[in-house]
Amino acid sequence: MGLFDFLSDKGEKQPVQPTTTPTGGNTDFFGNNANAADTTAAGDTYTVVSGDSLSKIAKNHYGDASKWHQIYEANKSTIGSNPDHIEVGQVLTMPKM
Repeated sequence: MGLFDFLSDKGEKQPVQPTTTPTGGNTDFFGNNANAADTTAAGDTYTVVSGDSLSKIAKNHYGDASKWHQIYEANKSTIGSNPDHIEVGQVLTMPKM
């Protein structure tokens, strides 16, 4: 069915109706439940690849290489005491900024 077929249909079709109605002020702009627990509250994850550094990851993910400190703080238990020593295959949690 093309655009002009719909326009020349003489109004036989009804507009699409929403399947659910919002429940008041408990939804955000997109209709998501604002009170639901956010499963990504800790942020996204990133798997380290060859040639990565925390500053490169921060630059690519946040657009600011100086945010590597936040990545390190969120992943101290995974990275260890040396932020310069990340290993290929490590899965890092990317904190929300």
